[in-house]
Amino acid sequence: MVNKVWAFVDQFKGQALPASWEVVYAGRKLANQIGSGLTALVIGSDVESIAKQAIEYGADEVILADDPSLADYRANAYAAVLAKAAGEAGPEIFLFPTSTRGREMAGMAAIDLNTGVLVDVTEIKLDGSEVTAVRPVYAGKLLTEVVCAAKPQLVTLRARAFDKPAADAGRSGTITRVPAVMAEDQIKMKVTGYQEAGGGVSLTDASVIVSGGRGTANNSLQPPVELKDDAEIEKWRAQQGFKLIGELAGVLGGAVGASRAAVDAGYIPYVHQVGQTGKVVSPDLYIANGISGAIQHLAGMRSSKVIVAINKDPDAPIFKYARFGVVGDMYQILPPLTAALKERLGK
Repeated sequence: MVNKVWAFVDQFKGQALPASWEVVYAGRKLANQIGSGLTALVIGSDVESIAKQAIEYGADEVILADDPSLADYRANAYAAVLAKAAGEAGPEIFLFPTSTRGREMAGMAAIDLNTGVLVDVTEIKLDGSEVTAVRPVYAGKLLTEVVCAAKPQLVTLRARAFDKPAADAGRSGTITRVPAVMAEDQIKMKVTGYQEAGGGVSLTDASVIVSGGRGTANNSLQPPVELKDDAEIEKWRAQQGFKLIGELAGVLGGAVGASRAAVDAGYIPYVHQVGQTGKVVSPDLYIANGISGAIQHLAGMRSSKVIVAINKDPDAPIFKYARFGVVGDMYQILPPLTAALKERLGK
């Protein structure tokens, strides 16, 4: 029997993204609802351990393409495996994480399989085997229900919007190995190396995010005497604020985020940007410091479970979306807050 529900497991250098297990678990629940099995697709090199994990997280079958040519993610090579496997099996629903690779794979699969893709979905409803996907629109102000008329119905799931189960080491399933579709000399892209974009906790995986905006620059701070340029002085002042933000994030085991304004001003690298043109996040706790609450930023963090806003401007729009708001200077608020949390958490 062909499993009607499939899930793509996104991995990098032999480590599956946590969002992949949310996708597998969501697929497990859909499969149970329509009385089908669940197939997970794992592509890479030396990734059999991930295939076994996929079974532990809910897959009944794993299609495993394990080949040295697939060690590095190269879109055409991966998409060729996916299109061949799904084209032959004919699943009705195919889920992906809304990661960089997941989005690209879903888009390419939609072309190869002559279907559509429902993106950045936060909830799934079923009518038989027909998927109705719920996704935010207008910077998260509204939720819309969308459907895909063709099959397979491709859906990318927003990270942390769905439950992640505990692995069940007692589950059993089958692993079916398939070969790579493209030979090495057919793959035009070559990966020459990797460069770390930013350390610390991943924004998309973080349960706690502490962010800063243009308000992180404290004009009362005296800069080093060697700084003469006004822009450099402002940047230095803001970086002192981000040091406070980083300390609080470290105590909470969270990630450091930033608004587009802070990134554009050069206060912090782009890898930390939250918003419509940055990362879309759904942490349990989001602490916004010196962030006004522009639409672009809200689009990236509005789905956070708890939002705390710290801002000197009592009329800042961010307060309309915050469960807790503190009107004040983050330079006066964050140090004692961080110290109190250190004591409370025993750090």
